[in-house]
Amino acid sequence: MILDENDRKILRLLQEDAHLTLKDISNQINLSLTPVHDRVKRLEKEGVIERYVSILNKKKLGKNLTVYCQVTLVKQTFDISDSFNRAILDLPEVVECNFVSGSFDYMLKIVLPDMESYHHFHQMKLSILPEVSLINSFFIISEVKSTTVLPI
Repeated sequence: MILDENDRKILRLLQEDAHLTLKDISNQINLSLTPVHDRVKRLEKEGVIERYVSILNKKKLGKNLTVYCQVTLVKQTFDISDSFNRAILDLPEVVECNFVSGSFDYMLKIVLPDMESYHHFHQMKLSILPEVSLINSFFIISEVKSTTVLPI
């Protein structure tokens, strides 16, 4: 898909504030309402805009601990990876899961209230998965940057 400068401007604005009205966007990029509407609908239809979400404040919701886990599987086969993938989808504490290259198989981002909650999660949910061989955990001390904004 080819994006022109007006498409990129629309995407930048919507990434910063998905509540912007089409009128707000048209005023900010100096394009009339109908072309802005048509562009947004095209970007949605073509999957460039996947969805609109609200970004919540973890700390205000009591999710004070962020943990990254390197997970190594018992074996690197399709069936084992597929089974692990399905199990992870059922763990709401895991907010990101990526299959990676390197010395381990998956990188998880886990958000929980505190260390006690992580200990319970580790012992009762993650380490009991039969596909898991090894877990290395890294605890976030201070979040320097966290954004959902993609460079466009």
